[in-house]
Amino acid sequence: MFDDTTSYSLLKTLENNPGLSQRDLAKRLGVSLGKVNFCLNALIEKGCLKVNNFRNSGNKLAYAYLLTPQGVEQKARMTVEFLQIKMHEYERLRTEIEELKLEAEQKGLLENSL
Repeated sequence: MFDDTTSYSLLKTLENNPGLSQRDLAKRLGVSLGKVNFCLNALIEKGCLKVNNFRNSGNKLAYAYLLTPQGVEQKARMTVEFLQIKMHEYERLRTEIEELKLEAEQKGLLENSL
């Protein structure tokens, strides 16, 4: 249930929005509330996040999820890793698109304008 993509998305989102509720995080990331809860607890256990309690306007206890120095370092490392993965995917797709365009042009299915 704990994966790098969700972890990175949580760290990235919480860096700028530490007061988001778990429900809001789940909506933003498109994952279940249970997965957000599980991943947050794992990040807290790993020392990447700390939790501060505060009272919100509804007089209910709310939480702020703050990145620790270790969390900032982990997010930076993951940013580089994801960038490398995405650059590789981009290059692969660019090559595939060029091959498909050439094939379609050779069969007369496309004009040379694409």
